[in-house]
Amino acid sequence: MDTQSYKTVSLNKGTVNKEWVVIDATDLALGRLASRVALVLRGKTKPGFTPNVDCGDNVIVINAEKVSLGGKKMTDRVYTRYTGYPGGQRFTTPKEILAKRPAELVRRAVRGMLPKNRLGSKILGNLHVYAGPEHPHQAQTPKQIKLNEI
Repeated sequence: MDTQSYKTVSLNKGTVNKEWVVIDATDLALGRLASRVALVLRGKTKPGFTPNVDCGDNVIVINAEKVSLGGKKMTDRVYTRYTGYPGGQRFTTPKEILAKRPAELVRRAVRGMLPKNRLGSKILGNLHVYAGPEHPHQAQTPKQIKLNEI
């Protein structure tokens, strides 16, 4: 009788095959973009996904300044941070963030969709966000992917 042996394949740091991908954020909804980017960063789009290993790809997001938010979220949504001093609570809106640092808005949205531990911090290092259409990672020969292909 022929039998097959099924083994669970767990990746480790040495056996992971990391690639570089580019996503154009022009006219994409911020939340949908961030959730898809988080999937690719985490490695959930690969067949050998291992939850405790950084097995995702390096993601380059270009045109972050052209990301869209629906309704009145651009002015009504409020991000809160605390400086650590008494009375040091600071509030910002996505409109203010886009005016100063457009890449920070996408990075903040993706960070919220990653694990809140050391692995999540390490995975966030594989995200490269740029406000314009140019990026300095041409040497890695990244492949262009569409949001709905993920």
